[in-house]
Amino acid sequence: MKVLLDTCVSNQAKAQLEAAGHDVVWVGDEPDPGDEAILKRAHSEQRVLVTLDKDFGTLAILHNQPHCGIDW
Repeated sequence: MKVLLDTCVSNQAKAQLEAAGHDVVWVGDEPDPGDEAILKRAHSEQRVLVTLDKDFGTLAILHNQPHCGIDW
């Protein structure tokens, strides 16, 4: 599975997911581009977004932004 971890998720989760065979990118490796850009990146790279930030639900559901899945 391709996964994009939001900055609010510990980068330690990246190693654990990679060890389980997943393709993982952690947003915290780069300057934070903001929620909309993170959601767009996840969609364009066909990644499930893993976050603790409920704002992504607002973007995806209320603002109808495309996504490949969001997990809280």
